[in-house]
Amino acid sequence: MIRVLLAEDMLMIRAALSALLRLETDLTVVSEVTRGDEIVPAALEHRPDVAIVDIDLPVVDGITAAAELRERLPECRVLVLTALGRPGQVRRALAAGITAFLVKDAPGERLADAVRRTHAGLRVLDPELVSSAMEYGESPLTQRETTVLREAAKGVSAEETAGRLHLSAGTVRNYLTSAITKTGARNKIDAVRIAEDAGWL
Repeated sequence: MIRVLLAEDMLMIRAALSALLRLETDLTVVSEVTRGDEIVPAALEHRPDVAIVDIDLPVVDGITAAAELRERLPECRVLVLTALGRPGQVRRALAAGITAFLVKDAPGERLADAVRRTHAGLRVLDPELVSSAMEYGESPLTQRETTVLREAAKGVSAEETAGRLHLSAGTVRNYLTSAITKTGARNKIDAVRIAEDAGWL
């Protein structure tokens, strides 16, 4: 029996995934969580063989949580749920040593097979997903531009960011302008979207 932990914050999706898994005679769902920071404590308590982890989880994102899980409970393998539209996240996950991915819009019957393959230590990689992830390459942003753009993504003003980073507001605006140029964006909001999709933030 393969013991499964399910980490998904959207109730309907989690319920559907859980229902699909419970149809299989060799799989059992031992824990369900809704936030990234709940994954490791639940895994340490329930000792799953495979953790199915959504990338976009609240509090702690799925990749960060999965990396911590691999460190704290290495015998638990991780299957990441992702969307084709976020190739940068796949690159981050690959860099973190995760080699099992399931695209969220995959047919339901592929879920059980993906869990079994993950449990067996096999790679579960959608060629289109990996190809899309490799397309973006490394971030063109400097560390400071990334930090400033990350603050902008949270809705923090240039003045507040300047105070936090001990810079002048003008310098922060210069970093933002540079980030907009390097990402080929139209404005700050567009730069944030491009950088997030590429996994640069």
